[in-house]
Amino acid sequence: MRLSPKLRRPFLRLVKTLETKLPEADGKHIRVRFRPNLHTYRGRVISRAAGQAIHAAADIRKRTIVLDSNLRAHPSELRRILIHELFHFAWASLGNTTRKSWAQLIEAEWNRRARGELGWSSEYRKRALRPIPPEERDPRTWREYLCESFCDTAAWLYGDAGSHEEFTLAPRFANARAAWFRESFQSRKLSI
Repeated sequence: MRLSPKLRRPFLRLVKTLETKLPEADGKHIRVRFRPNLHTYRGRVISRAAGQAIHAAADIRKRTIVLDSNLRAHPSELRRILIHELFHFAWASLGNTTRKSWAQLIEAEWNRRARGELGWSSEYRKRALRPIPPEERDPRTWREYLCESFCDTAAWLYGDAGSHEEFTLAPRFANARAAWFRESFQSRKLSI
């Protein structure tokens, strides 16, 4: 994994641990930094109490991840959220065929009325989409949900969080997602 090298030892240990758990990855360096009091306000990530509190944000074009400083005190949550953010880079590099395959898996869940998710970022998007008939979905909102469900699933699968209050998806659906990840990344590098 190619994360920025100017990090403290505990974080470097986390990165080394992730390298053994994640699929082999390839890509340019991603700069990771911590900021206190992380929020989004008017479409920007800020470091003060205004707008919506967040744990992290990724900027694909700038190749940066910003993590809330409070995560340092919660290693398992830091690991889960960092993996989620890393997989935003993977999503952007997946390619149309693989993204379409993920969309088909999630559409099949949707048709079976699967409730719950594997993280809050996908859960709240799913809740917003639920009352809307599929033919009336806003395509952008659906794509955002697909991306967040992909990233939350990766964080659940590779994050070793065990149980978590945000893991509400039924095991049969979660296991199908895990199988999709194993099949999709067993014979190729994860491009980030």
